[in-house]
Amino acid sequence: MNTVIVLNHDQMGLGDSELGRKILGTFLGKVPSIQEVSTIALYNSGVKLLAKGSPVLAELTMLEENGVDLLPCGTCVNHYGVELATGEISTMDQIVQELNKAEKVITL
Repeated sequence: MNTVIVLNHDQMGLGDSELGRKILGTFLGKVPSIQEVSTIALYNSGVKLLAKGSPVLAELTMLEENGVDLLPCGTCVNHYGVELATGEISTMDQIVQELNKAEKVITL
């Protein structure tokens, strides 16, 4: 089952930011157990997760090395002035294409 994960925020859930980043790191470490994750789409402040110094950069880099495409929104990267440490800048058209192909979408 082709699965896409959407990260539209730089933490998981609402509330305490430190906790949100910590549990996001734990979640991303567990992603390999989710069947057939092909892509992680990142937009809005979610693109900050691909920046140097991101608390979840190691987990995202590992996922990319294992074949998961990381698609940060180019407009969002420019807006936040993010220097990507991993992932390839994408367009909203590319993100929409991936969402359209997906059999399952998980949004955090």
